[in-house]
Amino acid sequence: MTKDYGSCSVSIDGAVATIRIVPTTGVPGGADLHWDLGGVLNELREDTSVRVIVLTGTGEEFYVLPGAEAFASPEKWRRRADPDGAWKTFTGIVRVHELMAAIEEPIVARVNGHATFFGCSLVFACDLIVAAEDAMILDGHLAMGELPYGGPEFGLVTGDGGSTLVPLFMSPAKAKEFLMLSKPYTGRELADMDVINYAVPREELDAKVDELVQALLRRSAYALAWTKRTANRYVAAAVNQTIDASAAYEMVNFLQLARLGHDPM
Repeated sequence: MTKDYGSCSVSIDGAVATIRIVPTTGVPGGADLHWDLGGVLNELREDTSVRVIVLTGTGEEFYVLPGAEAFASPEKWRRRADPDGAWKTFTGIVRVHELMAAIEEPIVARVNGHATFFGCSLVFACDLIVAAEDAMILDGHLAMGELPYGGPEFGLVTGDGGSTLVPLFMSPAKAKEFLMLSKPYTGRELADMDVINYAVPREELDAKVDELVQALLRRSAYALAWTKRTANRYVAAAVNQTIDASAAYEMVNFLQLARLGHDPM
């Protein structure tokens, strides 16, 4: 069974649900993964037949922005500065991270390709992370157009989860370099730093993810669910302490730029 949500699709095979992120098109007013994913997770949380969730991309990428034009388009700019558009995106961000920390089903990240911006935050919100060795993982909010992975030529607060989650995975100095200078890492580099669980060649990605999924399914369902919830108390605390503020500060960034007469053209 597969259900399409526009920004992602969900297929359920036995006790395993796979969420596949659909590549963004940057179409104004189109599907918004920030919002849609919360609804998807709510549905899966209520489905007691689902015991493990796999989050992955479609095609060659996990989740990347289409380029600087995603921020330069007048329609996209108005959406970010508009109260309704800002509400949907930033409330969605908060809801997604609260749910990923609280949902009882373990979530395995299958990082099949580059993960930038919100994609990077989603990777670190998962419980187990397996990445392709050459997948680039970075938070580009402060890249200032210096890296060829999409994003704006101006700076933004890392408000879609980076400021909340990355400090849980890296030392303070490394986390701040990652966030403040948009330092990119490959999956292999992050695995060697013990930041993620595994990095493997792309052709071995499915086998490694399936190995972890089957190992999770062999565990007691109730014990596994409650172990995740108790282990994630630290994650939930970080979400509660910082996600609202970081999302709000990023929203203010867009309002500041609009007030200062930023011309996306």
